[in-house]
Amino acid sequence: MQPLVIAKDLVKIYQAGEVEVKALRGVSFEIDSGQFVSFTGPSGSGKTTLLNLIGSLDVQTSGELIVAGQAVNQLNIRQRANFRGNNIGIIFQDFNLIPVLTVRENIEYPLLMVKPTPAAERHKIVSELMEKVGITEQAEKFPNQISGGQKQRVAIARALSTAPKLVLADEPTANLDKATSTRIIDLMKELKNQLGTSFIFSTHDPRVVSHADVIYVLEDGQLQTPTAENTMGHGGSK
Repeated sequence: MQPLVIAKDLVKIYQAGEVEVKALRGVSFEIDSGQFVSFTGPSGSGKTTLLNLIGSLDVQTSGELIVAGQAVNQLNIRQRANFRGNNIGIIFQDFNLIPVLTVRENIEYPLLMVKPTPAAERHKIVSELMEKVGITEQAEKFPNQISGGQKQRVAIARALSTAPKLVLADEPTANLDKATSTRIIDLMKELKNQLGTSFIFSTHDPRVVSHADVIYVLEDGQLQTPTAENTMGHGGSK
């Protein structure tokens, strides 16, 4: 079976005025379906850039990137949006919930905008997801009426609403306290096991890293060499 994500010699260069910034410098790896993967490293190491490429929010300068069998750089902006909507869920660091929509409506939103779904099926999907992430009692509340941990649960449910092959999470525990972070990590692992969805994180949080099946360390836009203590890089299992 082909890996879910294949990256070969990925390079991403940003132009800042007359200065070239090399965010990624020849990154190669593979990620299989159903894995819990962590990209870690210092700020500015290229983690968010890499997630943006995998999530088809941006395209590489050079190299090869295949996600769910698709070379995403060969798609135009509209095609990338359609591909993302059908294959990828994204959990944002600041939750990115729509303030004028209820919890239920936030989770339902992708099923209306990205993957049009009949009303009865939408209700069933949303109700099941709210139960899975433990926020059924918050269904009719608005984002400003719930806690940070509850917002993250809503964001996870929304990311899963279209049954994506892959969920990307950029610093998913950055705005949460220790106890809430632990519960969120446990929840995502449980959902991974139940649904077979792959989760890829960019994170500084050692608690997230400690739960990963695969750990990659980025520094200055490059993957670091594996050590005897873990299996960083090149798709090894922890």
